[in-house]
Amino acid sequence: MSWQTLEDQQPELAAFGAERLNGKVAYLATVRKSGAPRLHPMTPIIGHGHLFVFMEPTSPKGHDLQRDGRYAIHGAVSDNSGVSGEFSVTGKARLIESAQLRALAVDLASYSPADRYVLFEFDIESAASTIYADDQAVRRFWKRET
Repeated sequence: MSWQTLEDQQPELAAFGAERLNGKVAYLATVRKSGAPRLHPMTPIIGHGHLFVFMEPTSPKGHDLQRDGRYAIHGAVSDNSGVSGEFSVTGKARLIESAQLRALAVDLASYSPADRYVLFEFDIESAASTIYADDQAVRRFWKRET
């Protein structure tokens, strides 16, 4: 399911996620060949119903995703109070070779991706947020229907 599915089924959660992730440093967890987790900073691109990430072609995270597309992305919190809230998504990533999708991702990016970068789109299986209101954690969760 694309980011568009999240927008269609949970528009408030998707809007919060886009606010926390789009063009900002977030953390991508991938699965190493050994099965161990690997964590990487990266900058997601969200728009027109897609969640993209450009990577160096030599990036270990890109190699992980090409071998095993499972991932988790977590938006960094602004400070230890957590007042900005948290957002995370899980699912499977896939390498994009479409010139049309690449052009869209370049147009949406908050930076100028190098021509050598490879592009992944992240399909969404689940999304979650936590915000803190009146000293209470308010959690929202969405999972793709199977």
